[in-house]
Formats: sequence, structure tokens, C-alpha cells
Amino acid sequence: RRPGPIFSSCFPLSCFNVHRKARQNNHVVRSTSLYNRPFVEQFEETPLLVAVLTYVGYGILTIFGYLRDFLRNWGVENCHVARERDEQKDFVPLYQDFENFYTRNLYMRIRDNWNRPICSVPGAKMDLVERTSKDYNWTFEHTGKVVKDVINMGSYNYLGFAENTGRCADNATGSTHKYGVGVGSTRSEMGNLDIHEELEQLVARFLGVESSMAFGMGFATNSMNIPALAGKGCLILSDELNHASLALGARLSGATIRVFKHNNMVSLEKLLRDAIVHGQPRTHRPWKKMLILVEGIYSMEGSIVRLPEVIALKKHYKAYLYLDEAHSIGALGPRGGGVVDYFGLDPKDVDIMMGTFTKSFGAAGGYIGGKRELIDYLRSHSHSSIYATAMSPPVSQQIITSMKIIMGEDNTTLGEFTQQLSENTTYFRRKLREMGFIIYGNNDSPVVPMMLYMPAKIGAFGREMLKRNIGTVVVGFPATPIIESRARFCVSAAHTRDMLDTVSHRSETRTHTCTRHA
Repeated sequence: RRPGPIFSSCFPLSCFNVHRKARQNNHVVRSTSLYNRPFVEQFEETPLLVAVLTYVGYGILTIFGYLRDFLRNWGVENCHVARERDEQKDFVPLYQDFENFYTRNLYMRIRDNWNRPICSVPGAKMDLVERTSKDYNWTFEHTGKVVKDVINMGSYNYLGFAENTGRCADNATGSTHKYGVGVGSTRSEMGNLDIHEELEQLVARFLGVESSMAFGMGFATNSMNIPALAGKGCLILSDELNHASLALGARLSGATIRVFKHNNMVSLEKLLRDAIVHGQPRTHRPWKKMLILVEGIYSMEGSIVRLPEVIALKKHYKAYLYLDEAHSIGALGPRGGGVVDYFGLDPKDVDIMMGTFTKSFGAAGGYIGGKRELIDYLRSHSHSSIYATAMSPPVSQQIITSMKIIMGEDNTTLGEFTQQLSENTTYFRRKLREMGFIIYGNNDSPVVPMMLYMPAKIGAFGREMLKRNIGTVVVGFPATPIIESRARFCVSAAHTRDMLDTVSHRSETRTHTCTRHA
């Protein structure tokens, strides 16, 4: 029997058509029986004139790039980029021409906005090593000076635990004295410490699941565990904006991959129905497994997954759900329990709960939580568990201490840090909108993308903000669509109102300056 579309009975499809139209009008409010409060996200379409000017800007950069390549070929201008040697010109090319073209003619012009050396704790404020370039960003030289007290709006330090003083730092230091810094073995051999066992039990209690497993690297938590969960004959349904680690893990698994439009439940349901109706290609046999991959907070868009609707679809079509909470764990929900806590859902409805310790906990590594049978299976089948070195003891202790503070088990008020982050997020987003900026994402997301559009503004905005002692991340093509370049702010519980006011005020003045420069 073909299953009917779930949203034809629970929610009329017209509401999703309204959603698409509302997205163009910069306002989306969803309030259905699956949500206990309105779900608000904003994604204003790029104005036509701005889009045209942006394409023209990239066109001019491309034309001048080809002109400079012509001058390089004739020896008029020096070429610093890696290229094929003349004696290997008949070999299969090692370097892709377009990638090289983009690197040497576009990215290189604004490369000074990335990889800035930091010489302090990346807390609410940080110190940067000053550097200069005499050859248009091909090489850098350190001047020996330090730029002090730069407001840090780029680090994923959502709850302010990235510090070298306080309980977390003291406990991590004590752990170093007791265990050392490195383990020198895998968990399955001689690297399984009691502190690792304590960490995993604490994570399971924090998530509200039966069991959990910790890994030393967040990226590998996705890329190495998805292949253990899916393989040939399985179907993976992935959101189009999923992180590279999810995409890599899906590809390594050998499963069939189909991509649905971002946070679009109509698109996801259509793929699920087609998968059940048609089965596998050629043979039309039923899929061995259908696995849905989504993120809690999408780090480039600032949007939050429509988890209640995804779970409803997952249950109706008997699929499995893999939830990546790298940016949402600790940062969302009244208890800091992530997007599941944010929507007030049952953790048991999510089959695989994944997250990282690199953001809200100020540490490193990742975890997977779920049923005990799942975790026992991964311990013997996950390459990230069998072959990777165990997590460093001081890192483990940092996670344990910060997680207990979030849970209120360490003489702190439950939700104190998450409440401060929520207030800062609401205040900063409202402040930027009142000043006329175009902001993407959900109102409750601490990831705040501010649209720049023009290619010339990308480099100019980052430089001008640093001149005013504000460090932020600027992002452009190919990390974003070509007409949606942006600056991305990451709000922290450690930020004060004065810091946020300073950033918003100077963002306004620097945007006007960038417009004149562009």
C-alpha cells in the first residue's frame, strides 16, 4: 500500500506554499499543532538591482583575472601560485585550472581576512598578532605588534567557556597533572580511561538517552560514523545545506544520496514517498534503510531545523533520523539540551543524536547518543572509535566541568548561561534589524548572518571592522551563493550589552564606509 502524504491530513500543503511566499516577503511564522510557539525565520530575497550589481562585480573581477593571467604568461607579472612544470605539460594536470584561477585572482585579494593569528584565549575579547603583506596577500610578515582587546564575534564560544581561568580551567589543569596530556592509544586498546567513561555517562544523562559515545574529533564523528550506519542498498536523504562532514560521511558510506531543499518538508516528503513507491534503482527492491540527515542550527544560514515536522515524517514513513547538533547543543533550549529541548520533544524520537564539544563546551571532539544497542554497535564498527586515538584527558575534563555547570550540578543556577545567551541573541538581532540591516535565520539562533552581497564589501568590511577592534567572519562564494555574500556574527553569553552595542554601531558606520570603497 502506498502511504499517503502525511501533510495532506495533518497540515495542508497550502501552508507550505504560504511558507515559500512568506520567505520572499522576509517573514515566516509557523504555528501548528506540532509547535508549542510560533516558529519565526527570515530570509529576504536579494534585491534585483543588488543581484545585478553583484554579478557585474564578479564579472569585472573575472575579466581582470584573465588579463592578469595573460600578463603572467608573458612574464610581465610574477606568478606565485602552484602550477605545472613545463616538463610535465603532457601529464594529467595536478591542479584544476578554475580552482587556481579563483584562488590567485579573487580569493588572494582578500585572503588577509582569514587565518589571522590569535595570541590569547578566544573569549569575548582576544588579542591578534598584527601582520602585513607587501605582495598583495601572497605572503605575510608579522610586525611584532599585538592588537589588544578585539571584540570576538567570530568564535563558536556560545556559552563563554573558552577561558583560561575559572573552574573549567582549574579542573582541566588538575586532570593534566593526573593523566597527562595525551593517551597514546585507542579506546579499544590501552587508551580507555575512567574519565572517558564518566564523560559518556554524563553526556547520556544530559541528552536523556540510554547511552552515548565520545570521539576525539567533531568532523570525524560524522564522516566516520555515517559509513558504519548506512551502506549499499540504503538511502540517505540530506538537507542541501548540511555541513561538509555530513556530506563526506554520506559519500563514504556508498549509500544512494538524495538531497532535499533546505528545511522544506514538501521536498523531503516527496523524496520519502518516491523512495517507498519506486524502491532501489533498476531492481525496485525496497531500500534496506532510509536515513534522514539534518542539522540543529545551520551555521551559514542561522536557521533552525523544523524538527517536529521532520520527526512526524520520519515516523510516518518508517525512516531513521540522524540529527547533527554541533551548533545547537548547549545553545538552544531552556536546559541547553539543543534543538530537541528547544521544541520540547522526546529524545527517543531521534534515532542518532550527534553533536560536538567544540562550540558550547569550549573543548574539542564530538559525541553520538542513542539506544544502547546503537552505541554498542558503533564501538565495534566505527573507524573513528577503533583506529583513532582516545580523547585527551584535559579536554575530557573541560567537557565534564562545563556540562555540569550547564546542568546546574556545580553550584550554578540551571540554565544561567543559556538564558544569558538567549537574551544576547534576541537583543543583538533586534538591534541590527532596527538599524536596517538584512539578517538571515531564526530569531533564536546565536548565528547571525548579515548580508553584504557585493564582492568588494567582503574584504572591505572585515578590514574596516578590525580597524575598530572587532573581529568577525566574512563569507563569500563558493561557501555561499554568489549573490549572498555575508558577514557572520556568533553571539556569546560572555558578551556584554556594551560589546554588542559597539559591534552594531560600528557595523553601521563600517557598512557605509565599505559602500563608498566598493
